[in-house]
Amino acid sequence: MSSQAADRPVIALAMGDPSGISPELAARVLADPQVLAAAGYIVIGDRRVLDEGARLAKVSLDLRQIGPEEPLPADLAKPVFIDLAHAELGAIRRGEISLAGGRFAAENFRHALALAQKGLADAVSFTPFNKAAMRLHVPHYDDEISFTANFIGFDGVAKEFNILEGLWNARVTSHVPLKDVSALLTRETIIDNLRLTEDALRASGIAQPRIAVAGLNPHAGDGGNFGREEIDTIGPAVEEAKRLGLGCDGPFPADTVFVRAQRGDFDAVLTMYHDQGQIAMKLIGFDAGVTMLGGFPFPICTPAHGTAYDIAGKGIANPGATRNALLLAAKMGAARRRARPEGAHSLKEVRAAMAA
Repeated sequence: MSSQAADRPVIALAMGDPSGISPELAARVLADPQVLAAAGYIVIGDRRVLDEGARLAKVSLDLRQIGPEEPLPADLAKPVFIDLAHAELGAIRRGEISLAGGRFAAENFRHALALAQKGLADAVSFTPFNKAAMRLHVPHYDDEISFTANFIGFDGVAKEFNILEGLWNARVTSHVPLKDVSALLTRETIIDNLRLTEDALRASGIAQPRIAVAGLNPHAGDGGNFGREEIDTIGPAVEEAKRLGLGCDGPFPADTVFVRAQRGDFDAVLTMYHDQGQIAMKLIGFDAGVTMLGGFPFPICTPAHGTAYDIAGKGIANPGATRNALLLAAKMGAARRRARPEGAHSLKEVRAAMAA
């Protein structure tokens, strides 16, 4: 193996929900020369499901296949596929939520997380999950952040970022009812999220991040006419963050801040709640957006769209967001690889971590 190949980051790629477009997307990116050149890959899933994705995508795959008990090869010049052979094919139907589909995706994701936790991968990626299917398998499942934290025993702060080329979106609150948002906004949480956002931007290669902070209310409160959160909480948090050396400004009206960010005034926008940023980002580039889970010991990147049950099996899935997710994972994984010591090289340790 060449030194150039040895120095590439390693990405653990988990196959997602088998009832949607995930198998097709996995096959498409594993046949993409630029994606393959960016990193070494350890792919986790069921070869029968991946082969069906390749048939739909009309691509041929060059993989080294191993079983779950076999040692992980040191040479990742071509992707290594860990065939768990665990898909319950008779219980999985295209375009339908199922326990079997949720179990398949969750098991693959656990293996990918264990690989990264043991130092065998520098970053994790996955093709889309279906939350309802995941919940059938894991009743307490909320999202990938809580699933990851529970699995790896992480008690720090992790957040979801949405990314398009040159533009990041972070948010202070996420999967909570809109009526609860105001009570959850504090100076401390806003500053913590600004710090986490700056760290993530720097890890992606942005040396001097510029973060815009959105207000909560229409017209950022209009001087208190439409609410006081900007005056009492958000504005003071921004000023304190500036004193701490963070590159931020605001609060700005949410209906115009993305216009300024898209034209290059800012690298990221910190929004106060989920749809305040998600709507803007998906309108800007639905088929290209990436979701990155930041704050964990390793980056986790996935396409920002869902499982697209309506087009499953048609062979028309757009791989752009999945491709971007892997390229971002490779970039962030390379930075992490330079900073970490060598890890173990045995899948037995991964399986031990999963059983713990």
